[in-house]
Amino acid sequence: MQVYKDNSESIGHTPLVKLNRVTGGNVYAKMESRNPSFSVKCRIGANMVWDAEKRGVLTEGKELVEPTSGNTGIALAFVAASRGYKLTLTMPSTMSLERRKLLKALGANVVLTEGPKGMKGAIAKAQEIVDSDPNKYIMLQQFDNPANPEIHEKTTGPEIWQDLDGNIDIFIAGVGTGGTITGVSRYLKKTKGKQVLSVAVEPTDSPVITQAKAGQELTPGPHKIQGIGAGFIPGNLDLEMVDTVEQVSNDDAMEMAHRLMREEGILAGISSGAAVIAAKRLAEKPENAGKNIVVILPSSAERYLSSPLFAGAFSEEDLAQ
Repeated sequence: MQVYKDNSESIGHTPLVKLNRVTGGNVYAKMESRNPSFSVKCRIGANMVWDAEKRGVLTEGKELVEPTSGNTGIALAFVAASRGYKLTLTMPSTMSLERRKLLKALGANVVLTEGPKGMKGAIAKAQEIVDSDPNKYIMLQQFDNPANPEIHEKTTGPEIWQDLDGNIDIFIAGVGTGGTITGVSRYLKKTKGKQVLSVAVEPTDSPVITQAKAGQELTPGPHKIQGIGAGFIPGNLDLEMVDTVEQVSNDDAMEMAHRLMREEGILAGISSGAAVIAAKRLAEKPENAGKNIVVILPSSAERYLSSPLFAGAFSEEDLAQ
């Protein structure tokens, strides 16, 4: 029996589950909602704190500040609580109510920023707080912190490799900070030398990765796929690791999230739906017949009960029963 010193050490070892009904082919979903605070961001939340402690920049009395679209904030909140740090999070007001409630429950201070400004607004506010007292506050900077892709290179990638005995052909991940696709791809391609096709998923309404790879001007836009599509190219996104990009619409992402719930019994968030849309497209191409496809499902549907994912799902009569 393994005993962990605190809850932050219990990250990882999430299962791979074959998708049997929403798509054909060999598509395996990595269920990151099985992490301790129920999303893929548990991995980076823990590792960024551990790394800051090791480097001596996070010490007793220091307070953490971080901009977040929700799941990284929840991950940092559970780690901060388990290790005794105060935490302030800045996030767009458009993020789901469930996320804000969870952050409060875990003891974090939440500062909401203007929704239309997206993550750029949250980042600017976090920097403003840190600049007000640099000796008191430390920002872990999930979009640029190398500890982010590092934990995926050390844990997520090896877990996938071990579970499939190295038989992986295509890897698919939605891109928020870029840490997941960068870290996993580095492990598969560089450490293991496997010729894996790495596929980034982004919103159709904010196709900045597609534009960046084509050398075009970036034209970010608002969208409803929480957790991906930050509207800029993060420092942690290694574009050399991205072989191709799939764009997914809001409606397609939400429709697939509902299908995953009804047909696979998987409580899938919106970005999970987007990632599986991409996986389905790849699986249906004739040249990919028989290939093993791994897709990251970042979080659970329970994070989105007040979001457009469940708009109109329940009538007042349903809720009154």
